[in-house]
Amino acid sequence: MTEQAGQSEHARNMAEHTGHPAPHPGHLHRTVTLWPMILFGLAYISPFIVLTTFGAFSEISGGTLAGSYLLTTVAMIFTALSYGKMSREHPVAGSAYSYARRSIGSRIGFMVGWAIMLDYFFLPMVVWLIGTAYLTAQFPTVPKWVFVLAFIVITTVLNIIGIKLATRVNVALLSFQVLVLVFFVVLSLRHVFATPGLGVTLEPFWNSASTVGAVVAGGAVAAYSFIGFDAVSTFAEEAVDPRRTVPRAIVLTAAIAGLIFVVVSYVVQLVHPGGSFANPDSAALDIARTIGGDLFGAIFLATVIIAQFTAGIPIQAAGSRLMYAMGRDGVLPRGVFGYLLPRLGTPVFNLLLTGLVGLLALFLNVETSTSFINFGAFTAFAFVNISVIALYLRQRHEVHRTVLGWVVQPLIGLVVILFLLTQLNKNALTIGVIWLVLGFCWLLYLTRFFRREPPEMTTLEESGEAALERPASSAET
Repeated sequence: MTEQAGQSEHARNMAEHTGHPAPHPGHLHRTVTLWPMILFGLAYISPFIVLTTFGAFSEISGGTLAGSYLLTTVAMIFTALSYGKMSREHPVAGSAYSYARRSIGSRIGFMVGWAIMLDYFFLPMVVWLIGTAYLTAQFPTVPKWVFVLAFIVITTVLNIIGIKLATRVNVALLSFQVLVLVFFVVLSLRHVFATPGLGVTLEPFWNSASTVGAVVAGGAVAAYSFIGFDAVSTFAEEAVDPRRTVPRAIVLTAAIAGLIFVVVSYVVQLVHPGGSFANPDSAALDIARTIGGDLFGAIFLATVIIAQFTAGIPIQAAGSRLMYAMGRDGVLPRGVFGYLLPRLGTPVFNLLLTGLVGLLALFLNVETSTSFINFGAFTAFAFVNISVIALYLRQRHEVHRTVLGWVVQPLIGLVVILFLLTQLNKNALTIGVIWLVLGFCWLLYLTRFFRREPPEMTTLEESGEAALERPASSAET
Protein backbone atom coordinates (compact mmCIF):
# COMPACT_ATOMS: atom_id res chain seq x y z
CA MET A 1 0.00 0.00 0.00
CA THR A 2 2.84 2.38 0.84
CA GLU A 3 4.52 1.72 -2.52
CA GLN A 4 1.25 2.31 -4.39
CA ALA A 5 0.63 5.50 -2.47
CA GLY A 6 4.12 6.67 -3.33
CA GLN A 7 3.56 5.93 -7.00
CA SER A 8 0.26 7.84 -6.94
CA GLU A 9 1.92 10.78 -5.27
CA HIS A 10 4.70 10.71 -7.89
CA ALA A 11 2.10 10.67 -10.67
CA ARG A 12 0.31 13.65 -9.14
CA ASN A 13 3.59 15.55 -8.84
CA MET A 14 4.42 14.78 -12.49
CA ALA A 15 0.99 15.98 -13.54
CA GLU A 16 1.48 19.24 -11.65
CA HIS A 17 4.87 19.87 -13.24
CA THR A 18 3.94 18.86 -16.80
CA GLY A 19 0.43 20.20 -16.86
CA HIS A 20 -0.93 16.85 -18.11
CA PRO A 21 -3.24 14.40 -16.38
CA ALA A 22 -1.60 11.60 -14.46
CA PRO A 23 -1.73 8.18 -16.13
CA HIS A 24 -4.63 5.96 -15.15
CA PRO A 25 -4.70 2.17 -15.39
CA GLY A 26 -7.77 2.39 -17.66
CA HIS A 27 -6.29 4.96 -20.01
CA LEU A 28 -4.38 4.44 -23.24
CA HIS A 29 -0.60 4.51 -22.93
CA ARG A 30 1.11 7.68 -24.10
CA THR A 31 3.56 6.28 -26.63
CA VAL A 32 2.74 8.07 -29.92
CA THR A 33 5.28 10.72 -30.90
CA LEU A 34 5.18 13.52 -33.47
CA TRP A 35 6.22 11.86 -36.75
CA PRO A 36 4.17 8.66 -36.42
CA MET A 37 1.20 10.96 -35.80
CA ILE A 38 1.99 13.01 -38.93
CA LEU A 39 2.30 9.83 -41.01
CA PHE A 40 -1.12 8.76 -39.75
CA GLY A 41 -2.56 12.14 -40.73
CA LEU A 42 -1.08 11.91 -44.23
CA ALA A 43 -2.43 8.37 -44.64
CA TYR A 44 -5.84 9.62 -43.51
CA ILE A 45 -5.80 12.36 -46.16
CA SER A 46 -4.16 10.13 -48.80
CA PRO A 47 -1.92 12.13 -51.17
CA PHE A 48 -3.07 9.94 -54.09
CA ILE A 49 -6.27 11.96 -54.25
CA VAL A 50 -4.45 14.74 -56.11
CA LEU A 51 -4.30 12.43 -59.14
CA THR A 52 -7.79 10.95 -59.07
CA THR A 53 -9.41 14.40 -58.92
CA PHE A 54 -6.83 16.16 -61.13
CA GLY A 55 -8.91 16.56 -64.29
CA ALA A 56 -12.10 17.79 -62.61
CA PHE A 57 -10.27 20.26 -60.37
CA SER A 58 -7.89 21.45 -63.10
CA GLU A 59 -10.81 22.18 -65.41
CA ILE A 60 -12.45 24.33 -62.75
CA SER A 61 -9.19 26.20 -62.13
CA GLY A 62 -8.64 26.85 -65.82
CA GLY A 63 -5.37 24.92 -65.91
CA THR A 64 -3.89 26.59 -62.82
CA LEU A 65 -4.47 23.81 -60.29
CA ALA A 66 -1.06 24.29 -58.68
CA GLY A 67 -2.02 27.89 -57.92
CA SER A 68 -5.37 26.75 -56.55
CA TYR A 69 -3.71 24.21 -54.28
CA LEU A 70 -1.24 26.85 -53.10
CA LEU A 71 -4.12 29.16 -52.14
CA THR A 72 -5.96 26.36 -50.35
CA THR A 73 -2.80 25.27 -48.53
CA VAL A 74 -2.41 28.76 -47.06
CA ALA A 75 -6.03 28.71 -45.93
CA MET A 76 -5.64 25.24 -44.41
CA ILE A 77 -2.50 26.20 -42.51
CA PHE A 78 -4.24 29.18 -40.90
CA THR A 79 -7.14 26.92 -39.98
CA ALA A 80 -4.75 24.19 -38.80
CA LEU A 81 -3.20 26.71 -36.42
CA SER A 82 -6.68 27.26 -34.98
CA TYR A 83 -7.22 23.51 -34.68
CA GLY A 84 -3.90 23.34 -32.88
CA LYS A 85 -4.94 25.98 -30.36
CA MET A 86 -8.26 24.28 -29.66
CA SER A 87 -6.68 20.82 -29.36
CA ARG A 88 -4.29 22.32 -26.81
CA GLU A 89 -7.22 23.68 -24.82
CA HIS A 90 -9.27 20.47 -25.19
CA PRO A 91 -6.71 17.67 -25.69
CA VAL A 92 -9.26 14.82 -25.57
CA ALA A 93 -12.08 15.84 -27.91
CA GLY A 94 -10.82 16.69 -31.37
CA SER A 95 -13.72 17.91 -33.44
CA ALA A 96 -15.09 21.22 -34.66
CA TYR A 97 -18.39 20.28 -33.02
CA SER A 98 -16.79 19.91 -29.60
CA TYR A 99 -14.81 23.14 -29.96
CA ALA A 100 -17.88 25.15 -30.99
CA ARG A 101 -20.01 23.63 -28.23
CA ARG A 102 -17.47 24.43 -25.52
CA SER A 103 -16.38 27.85 -26.78
CA ILE A 104 -19.57 29.33 -28.27
CA GLY A 105 -22.58 27.37 -27.03
CA SER A 106 -24.45 24.07 -27.23
CA ARG A 107 -26.91 25.18 -29.92
CA ILE A 108 -24.22 26.49 -32.25
CA GLY A 109 -22.24 23.35 -31.54
CA PHE A 110 -25.22 21.24 -32.56
CA MET A 111 -25.53 23.06 -35.89
CA VAL A 112 -21.80 22.63 -36.56
CA GLY A 113 -22.14 18.92 -35.83
CA TRP A 114 -25.14 18.75 -38.15
CA ALA A 115 -23.13 20.40 -40.94
CA ILE A 116 -20.32 17.88 -40.44
CA MET A 117 -22.84 15.08 -40.88
CA LEU A 118 -23.18 16.21 -44.50
CA ASP A 119 -19.61 15.00 -45.03
CA TYR A 120 -20.34 11.56 -43.65
CA PHE A 121 -23.46 11.19 -45.79
CA PHE A 122 -21.74 12.12 -49.05
CA LEU A 123 -18.13 10.95 -48.61
CA PRO A 124 -18.86 7.32 -49.57
CA MET A 125 -20.82 8.51 -52.60
CA VAL A 126 -17.85 10.59 -53.83
CA VAL A 127 -15.49 7.62 -53.41
CA TRP A 128 -17.80 5.37 -55.43
CA LEU A 129 -18.38 8.09 -58.05
CA ILE A 130 -14.68 8.58 -58.74
CA GLY A 131 -14.11 4.84 -59.02
CA THR A 132 -17.05 4.60 -61.41
CA ALA A 133 -15.70 7.46 -63.56
CA TYR A 134 -12.41 5.63 -64.13
CA LEU A 135 -14.04 2.26 -64.79
CA THR A 136 -16.48 3.86 -67.24
CA ALA A 137 -13.58 5.48 -69.08
CA GLN A 138 -11.88 2.08 -69.40
CA PHE A 139 -15.07 0.16 -70.25
CA PRO A 140 -17.34 2.70 -71.99
CA THR A 141 -19.84 0.09 -73.18
CA VAL A 142 -20.77 -0.88 -69.62
CA PRO A 143 -23.56 1.31 -68.15
CA LYS A 144 -22.52 3.61 -65.33
CA TRP A 145 -25.12 2.21 -62.95
CA VAL A 146 -23.49 -1.23 -63.05
CA PHE A 147 -20.26 0.08 -61.53
CA VAL A 148 -22.04 2.32 -59.00
CA LEU A 149 -24.20 -0.57 -57.78
CA ALA A 150 -21.18 -2.89 -57.64
CA PHE A 151 -19.27 -0.47 -55.42
CA ILE A 152 -22.27 0.13 -53.16
CA VAL A 153 -23.28 -3.52 -52.78
CA ILE A 154 -19.78 -4.91 -52.19
CA THR A 155 -18.79 -2.17 -49.76
CA THR A 156 -22.07 -2.29 -47.84
CA VAL A 157 -22.08 -6.08 -47.52
CA LEU A 158 -18.49 -6.10 -46.28
CA ASN A 159 -19.33 -3.45 -43.71
CA ILE A 160 -22.39 -5.34 -42.50
CA ILE A 161 -20.24 -8.43 -42.02
CA GLY A 162 -17.31 -6.48 -40.52
CA ILE A 163 -14.23 -4.54 -41.68
CA LYS A 164 -11.38 -5.83 -39.51
CA LEU A 165 -9.61 -7.56 -42.42
CA ALA A 166 -9.87 -4.50 -44.63
CA THR A 167 -8.48 -2.33 -41.83
CA ARG A 168 -5.43 -4.58 -41.49
CA VAL A 169 -4.49 -4.44 -45.18
CA ASN A 170 -5.10 -0.70 -45.58
CA VAL A 171 -1.56 0.30 -44.57
CA ALA A 172 0.03 -1.93 -47.22
CA LEU A 173 -2.35 -0.74 -49.91
CA LEU A 174 -1.79 2.92 -49.03
CA SER A 175 1.97 2.38 -49.25
CA PHE A 176 1.47 1.00 -52.77
CA GLN A 177 -0.55 4.09 -53.70
CA VAL A 178 2.29 6.35 -52.56
CA LEU A 179 4.74 4.32 -54.67
CA VAL A 180 2.52 4.75 -57.75
CA LEU A 181 2.29 8.47 -56.98
CA VAL A 182 6.09 8.77 -56.95
CA PHE A 183 6.35 6.90 -60.28
CA PHE A 184 3.67 9.19 -61.73
CA VAL A 185 5.73 12.27 -60.86
CA VAL A 186 9.00 10.80 -62.18
CA LEU A 187 7.42 9.68 -65.46
CA SER A 188 5.71 13.06 -65.83
CA LEU A 189 9.00 14.91 -65.50
CA ARG A 190 10.66 12.57 -67.99
CA HIS A 191 7.83 13.22 -70.46
CA VAL A 192 8.04 17.01 -69.98
CA PHE A 193 11.79 17.12 -70.64
CA ALA A 194 11.56 14.73 -73.61
CA THR A 195 8.63 16.36 -75.42
CA PRO A 196 9.17 19.41 -77.66
CA GLY A 197 6.92 22.29 -76.70
CA LEU A 198 6.74 21.29 -73.05
CA GLY A 199 9.01 22.53 -70.30
CA VAL A 200 9.24 23.85 -66.78
CA THR A 201 7.18 27.06 -66.54
CA LEU A 202 5.01 28.90 -64.02
CA GLU A 203 1.87 28.40 -66.08
CA PRO A 204 0.36 25.81 -63.67
CA PHE A 205 0.25 28.66 -61.13
CA TRP A 206 -0.76 31.48 -63.47
CA ASN A 207 -0.90 31.94 -67.23
CA SER A 208 -2.23 34.35 -69.85
CA ALA A 209 -5.67 32.74 -69.77
CA SER A 210 -5.90 32.69 -65.96
CA THR A 211 -8.45 34.60 -63.91
CA VAL A 212 -8.57 35.16 -60.19
CA GLY A 213 -12.07 33.68 -60.16
CA ALA A 214 -10.88 30.44 -61.75
CA VAL A 215 -7.95 30.04 -59.35
CA VAL A 216 -10.22 30.66 -56.36
CA ALA A 217 -12.93 28.32 -57.68
CA GLY A 218 -10.29 25.64 -58.12
CA GLY A 219 -9.11 26.27 -54.58
CA ALA A 220 -12.66 25.90 -53.28
CA VAL A 221 -12.98 22.34 -54.62
CA ALA A 222 -9.31 21.46 -54.02
CA ALA A 223 -9.98 21.84 -50.30
CA TYR A 224 -11.67 18.44 -50.55
CA SER A 225 -8.20 16.90 -50.69
CA PHE A 226 -7.40 18.21 -47.20
CA ILE A 227 -10.40 16.74 -45.41
CA GLY A 228 -9.11 14.74 -42.47
CA PHE A 229 -5.91 16.72 -41.75
CA ASP A 230 -7.15 17.18 -38.18
CA ALA A 231 -7.60 13.40 -37.72
CA VAL A 232 -4.40 13.25 -35.69
CA SER A 233 -6.34 14.81 -32.82
CA THR A 234 -7.79 11.33 -32.23
CA PHE A 235 -4.39 10.43 -30.76
CA ALA A 236 -4.78 12.99 -27.97
CA GLU A 237 -5.02 10.29 -25.30
CA GLU A 238 -2.08 8.32 -26.70
CA ALA A 239 0.28 11.16 -27.58
CA VAL A 240 3.46 11.96 -25.71
CA ASP A 241 3.04 15.54 -24.40
CA PRO A 242 -0.32 15.97 -26.22
CA ARG A 243 -0.66 19.72 -25.64
CA ARG A 244 2.50 20.22 -27.65
CA THR A 245 2.62 17.21 -29.98
CA VAL A 246 -0.97 17.21 -31.29
CA PRO A 247 -1.07 20.90 -32.37
CA ARG A 248 2.29 20.56 -34.12
CA ALA A 249 1.17 17.36 -35.85
CA ILE A 250 -2.04 19.00 -37.13
CA VAL A 251 -0.20 21.97 -38.63
CA LEU A 252 2.63 19.89 -40.11
CA THR A 253 0.17 17.39 -41.60
CA ALA A 254 -1.69 20.20 -43.39
CA ALA A 255 1.57 21.82 -44.55
CA ILE A 256 3.18 18.60 -45.83
CA ALA A 257 -0.03 17.49 -47.57
CA GLY A 258 -0.28 20.92 -49.19
CA LEU A 259 3.32 20.71 -50.39
CA ILE A 260 2.64 17.29 -51.96
CA PHE A 261 -0.55 18.53 -53.64
CA VAL A 262 1.16 21.64 -55.05
CA VAL A 263 4.20 19.74 -56.36
CA VAL A 264 2.23 16.87 -57.92
CA SER A 265 -0.43 19.09 -59.50
CA TYR A 266 2.34 21.36 -60.84
CA VAL A 267 4.21 18.50 -62.48
CA VAL A 268 1.10 16.85 -63.94
CA GLN A 269 -0.20 20.22 -65.17
CA LEU A 270 3.09 20.60 -67.08
CA VAL A 271 2.28 17.37 -68.92
CA HIS A 272 -1.21 18.63 -69.78
CA PRO A 273 -1.22 22.45 -69.93
CA GLY A 274 -4.63 24.10 -69.74
CA GLY A 275 -7.88 22.89 -68.25
CA SER A 276 -9.58 21.16 -71.19
CA PHE A 277 -10.00 17.38 -71.03
CA ALA A 278 -11.94 14.82 -73.04
CA ASN A 279 -13.21 13.39 -69.76
CA PRO A 280 -12.15 15.49 -66.76
CA ASP A 281 -13.39 12.97 -64.16
CA SER A 282 -10.87 10.37 -65.39
CA ALA A 283 -8.23 12.60 -66.96
CA ALA A 284 -5.38 11.18 -64.88
CA LEU A 285 -5.85 7.79 -66.59
CA ASP A 286 -5.22 9.33 -70.01
CA ILE A 287 -2.19 11.17 -68.65
CA ALA A 288 -0.88 7.93 -67.10
CA ARG A 289 -1.01 6.27 -70.52
CA THR A 290 0.68 9.27 -72.12
CA ILE A 291 3.65 9.25 -69.73
CA GLY A 292 4.01 5.51 -69.15
CA GLY A 293 2.16 3.63 -71.88
CA ASP A 294 -0.65 1.12 -71.55
CA LEU A 295 1.14 -0.91 -68.86
CA PHE A 296 1.47 2.01 -66.47
CA GLY A 297 -2.07 3.05 -67.38
CA ALA A 298 -3.30 -0.39 -66.31
CA ILE A 299 -1.31 -0.20 -63.06
CA PHE A 300 -2.73 3.25 -62.38
CA LEU A 301 -6.31 2.11 -63.03
CA ALA A 302 -5.87 -0.90 -60.75
CA THR A 303 -4.50 1.38 -58.04
CA VAL A 304 -7.49 3.71 -58.36
CA ILE A 305 -9.99 0.86 -58.03
CA ILE A 306 -8.13 -0.64 -55.06
CA ALA A 307 -8.07 2.82 -53.50
CA GLN A 308 -11.84 3.14 -53.78
CA PHE A 309 -12.34 0.00 -51.73
CA THR A 310 -9.59 0.73 -49.20
CA ALA A 311 -11.20 4.13 -48.67
CA GLY A 312 -14.88 3.38 -49.24
CA ILE A 313 -15.15 0.56 -46.71
CA PRO A 314 -13.86 2.46 -43.65
CA ILE A 315 -15.46 5.76 -44.71
CA GLN A 316 -18.89 4.16 -44.91
CA ALA A 317 -18.23 2.35 -41.62
CA ALA A 318 -17.19 5.58 -39.89
CA GLY A 319 -20.28 7.45 -41.04
CA SER A 320 -22.61 4.63 -40.02
CA ARG A 321 -21.04 4.46 -36.56
CA LEU A 322 -21.32 8.20 -36.11
CA MET A 323 -25.02 7.98 -36.94
CA TYR A 324 -25.35 5.04 -34.53
CA ALA A 325 -23.73 7.04 -31.73
CA MET A 326 -26.07 9.95 -32.42
CA GLY A 327 -29.06 7.61 -32.45
CA ARG A 328 -27.94 6.06 -29.17
CA ASP A 329 -27.56 9.54 -27.64
CA GLY A 330 -31.01 10.67 -28.81
CA VAL A 331 -29.78 13.20 -31.35
CA LEU A 332 -31.35 11.08 -34.11
CA PRO A 333 -34.32 8.66 -33.73
CA ARG A 334 -33.08 5.69 -31.67
CA GLY A 335 -35.27 3.05 -33.29
CA VAL A 336 -33.54 3.41 -36.66
CA PHE A 337 -30.14 5.02 -36.16
CA GLY A 338 -29.45 3.38 -32.80
CA TYR A 339 -30.24 -0.15 -34.01
CA LEU A 340 -27.55 -2.83 -34.25
CA LEU A 341 -27.91 -6.14 -36.06
CA PRO A 342 -28.18 -8.65 -33.18
CA ARG A 343 -25.85 -11.29 -34.57
CA LEU A 344 -23.13 -9.10 -36.10
CA GLY A 345 -23.47 -5.94 -33.99
CA THR A 346 -23.32 -3.62 -37.01
CA PRO A 347 -25.57 -0.56 -37.65
CA VAL A 348 -27.29 -2.14 -40.64
CA PHE A 349 -29.91 0.59 -41.25
CA ASN A 350 -27.23 3.28 -41.26
CA LEU A 351 -25.11 1.31 -43.72
CA LEU A 352 -28.09 0.81 -46.01
CA LEU A 353 -28.91 4.52 -45.77
CA THR A 354 -25.42 5.56 -46.91
CA GLY A 355 -25.76 3.02 -49.72
CA LEU A 356 -29.00 4.63 -50.86
CA VAL A 357 -27.38 8.07 -50.73
CA GLY A 358 -24.59 6.64 -52.89
CA LEU A 359 -27.11 6.11 -55.70
CA LEU A 360 -27.01 9.89 -56.20
CA ALA A 361 -23.67 9.25 -57.92
CA LEU A 362 -25.73 8.26 -60.97
CA PHE A 363 -26.80 11.88 -61.40
CA LEU A 364 -23.73 13.84 -60.24
CA ASN A 365 -20.20 14.59 -61.39
CA VAL A 366 -17.03 14.87 -59.29
CA GLU A 367 -17.17 18.67 -59.08
CA THR A 368 -20.69 18.85 -57.67
CA SER A 369 -20.27 15.93 -55.28
CA THR A 370 -17.00 17.21 -53.80
CA SER A 371 -18.63 20.62 -53.38
CA PHE A 372 -21.26 19.01 -51.12
CA ILE A 373 -18.48 17.65 -48.96
CA ASN A 374 -16.65 20.97 -48.89
CA PHE A 375 -19.77 22.82 -47.70
CA GLY A 376 -19.76 20.77 -44.49
CA ALA A 377 -15.98 20.92 -44.20
CA PHE A 378 -15.82 24.70 -44.71
CA THR A 379 -18.55 25.17 -42.12
CA ALA A 380 -16.51 23.14 -39.64
CA PHE A 381 -13.27 24.97 -40.51
CA ALA A 382 -14.98 28.36 -40.16
CA PHE A 383 -16.31 27.57 -36.70
CA VAL A 384 -12.98 26.28 -35.48
CA ASN A 385 -11.56 29.73 -36.28
CA ILE A 386 -14.57 31.39 -34.65
CA SER A 387 -14.13 29.17 -31.58
CA VAL A 388 -10.58 30.44 -31.13
CA ILE A 389 -11.76 34.06 -31.19
CA ALA A 390 -14.71 33.26 -28.88
CA LEU A 391 -12.42 31.55 -26.38
CA TYR A 392 -10.13 34.58 -26.40
CA LEU A 393 -13.03 36.95 -25.75
CA ARG A 394 -14.45 34.78 -22.97
CA GLN A 395 -11.14 34.33 -21.15
CA ARG A 396 -9.24 37.50 -22.04
CA HIS A 397 -9.35 38.73 -18.43
CA GLU A 398 -8.37 35.34 -17.00
CA VAL A 399 -5.70 34.02 -19.35
CA HIS A 400 -3.02 36.06 -21.12
CA ARG A 401 -3.17 35.51 -24.88
CA THR A 402 -1.91 37.63 -27.75
CA VAL A 403 -4.34 39.39 -30.09
CA LEU A 404 -2.14 38.43 -33.05
CA GLY A 405 -2.33 34.71 -32.34
CA TRP A 406 -5.88 34.48 -30.99
CA VAL A 407 -7.74 37.06 -33.07
CA VAL A 408 -5.80 38.11 -36.18
CA GLN A 409 -4.60 34.63 -37.21
CA PRO A 410 -7.99 32.85 -36.87
CA LEU A 411 -9.70 35.86 -38.45
CA ILE A 412 -7.51 35.51 -41.55
CA GLY A 413 -8.30 31.81 -41.68
CA LEU A 414 -12.01 32.55 -41.27
CA VAL A 415 -12.09 35.16 -44.05
CA VAL A 416 -10.29 32.92 -46.53
CA ILE A 417 -12.50 29.92 -45.68
CA LEU A 418 -15.69 31.98 -46.06
CA PHE A 419 -14.43 33.35 -49.37
CA LEU A 420 -13.74 29.81 -50.63
CA LEU A 421 -17.18 28.76 -49.40
CA THR A 422 -18.86 31.35 -51.62
CA GLN A 423 -17.02 29.94 -54.64
CA LEU A 424 -18.54 26.46 -54.37
CA ASN A 425 -20.91 25.04 -56.94
CA LYS A 426 -24.33 26.74 -56.70
CA ASN A 427 -26.10 23.40 -56.40
CA ALA A 428 -23.82 22.49 -53.51
CA LEU A 429 -24.57 25.79 -51.76
CA THR A 430 -28.30 25.20 -52.24
CA ILE A 431 -28.13 21.67 -50.85
CA GLY A 432 -25.95 22.88 -47.99
CA VAL A 433 -28.37 25.62 -46.99
CA ILE A 434 -31.32 23.21 -47.18
CA TRP A 435 -29.38 20.79 -44.97
CA LEU A 436 -28.76 23.52 -42.38
CA VAL A 437 -32.44 24.53 -42.42
CA LEU A 438 -33.42 20.91 -41.77
CA GLY A 439 -30.90 20.78 -38.95
CA PHE A 440 -32.27 23.95 -37.40
CA CYS A 441 -35.83 22.59 -37.55
CA TRP A 442 -34.64 19.36 -35.91
CA LEU A 443 -32.86 21.42 -33.24
CA LEU A 444 -36.11 23.27 -32.52
CA TYR A 445 -37.86 19.93 -32.09
CA LEU A 446 -35.18 18.43 -29.82
CA THR A 447 -35.00 21.52 -27.61
CA ARG A 448 -38.76 22.19 -27.63
CA PHE A 449 -38.09 25.60 -29.18
CA PHE A 450 -34.97 26.22 -27.07
CA ARG A 451 -36.66 25.44 -23.75
CA ARG A 452 -34.07 22.75 -23.06
CA GLU A 453 -30.44 22.06 -23.95
CA PRO A 454 -29.81 20.00 -27.09
CA PRO A 455 -28.50 16.47 -26.50
CA GLU A 456 -24.74 16.17 -26.74
CA MET A 457 -23.51 14.44 -29.86
CA THR A 458 -20.94 11.68 -29.62
CA THR A 459 -18.35 12.41 -32.30
CA LEU A 460 -16.05 9.87 -33.90
CA GLU A 461 -13.18 11.40 -31.98
CA GLU A 462 -14.96 10.83 -28.68
CA SER A 463 -16.45 7.41 -29.39
CA GLY A 464 -14.27 4.51 -28.33
CA GLU A 465 -15.98 2.05 -30.65
CA ALA A 466 -15.67 4.36 -33.64
CA ALA A 467 -12.04 5.06 -32.84
CA LEU A 468 -11.30 1.34 -33.10
CA GLU A 469 -12.87 1.34 -36.56
CA ARG A 470 -11.16 4.61 -37.60
CA PRO A 471 -10.56 4.59 -41.37
CA ALA A 472 -7.07 4.93 -42.75
CA SER A 473 -8.19 7.68 -45.10
CA SER A 474 -11.15 9.95 -44.88
CA ALA A 475 -10.71 11.82 -48.06
CA GLU A 476 -9.32 9.14 -50.26
CA THR A 477 -9.81 9.43 -53.99
